[in-house]
Amino acid sequence: MDRKTRSFLNLAMICALNRPHELKLHIRGAINNGLTKDEIKEVFLQAAVYCGAPAAVDSFRIANEVFAEMEK
Repeated sequence: MDRKTRSFLNLAMICALNRPHELKLHIRGAINNGLTKDEIKEVFLQAAVYCGAPAAVDSFRIANEVFAEMEK
């Protein structure tokens, strides 16, 4: 499995498990593995349907924090 695909799966599973600290690390890794911000957001949008809104909302918040940190 290529790194980009693995990052998609990791983000979805970590979101579903509600592991915010690990998610932060894996969002950075996903960007390094070639995912765009929009692709990362899409993972969490799909998670809202299958894992529930609370997990997705937390994941969106964490992603936005990581994006802001990386732009500094």
